[in-house]
Amino acid sequence: MTELIAVALFTLLAVVSPGADFAMVTRSSYAQGRKAGLAAAVGIALGVQVHVLYTVFGVAVIISQSPGLFLGMKVLGAGYLIYLGYQSLTNTSRIDLEGGGQQSGWPSALRTGFLTNALNPKTMLFVISAYTQVVQPGTTLTLDFAYGAFMSFAHWAWFSLVAVFFSSARLRALMIARQRLVDRVIGLALISLGLAVAVAGVR
Repeated sequence: MTELIAVALFTLLAVVSPGADFAMVTRSSYAQGRKAGLAAAVGIALGVQVHVLYTVFGVAVIISQSPGLFLGMKVLGAGYLIYLGYQSLTNTSRIDLEGGGQQSGWPSALRTGFLTNALNPKTMLFVISAYTQVVQPGTTLTLDFAYGAFMSFAHWAWFSLVAVFFSSARLRALMIARQRLVDRVIGLALISLGLAVAVAGVR
């Protein structure tokens, strides 16, 4: 029971901390609507499972002991965040409450959510830390995957709430009226996160 509570608290604190997932879901929700925002939340939850799988099966040990491999994953993740930020920063298409002007819908949001999380070194270190610092050695494979399912569920639940909030009609109208400013703020946030990962690493 103590281990379960520790995993739950560790996960919840990690989920609600601001980061690339939050910025991406906010952008999808206000720009493309609730369906896209919720799809992005599902993508994030699926991305968490990538980290859970390689951690449970021991690949995390290889990653942690191979500076070159870890650096490569970090650069790849940072590059993707910078790419998303650049897209938002330079976006010139206008949108409306029906999502007009957007060329992509929920499948694109699902894919973006998945890649944003699966390539996020912050999530990678969170999952590895959870299994190495919180979960006790000798825990059954079934329980390991149950913890992983909870991590995904927590991400899905939180970011679904974020999607519902930022896709509300009134808030969308306010944000769309200031689209250029909002896109620039989100773009700069994503680029800053990417540069922080690439230059300083994740602590």
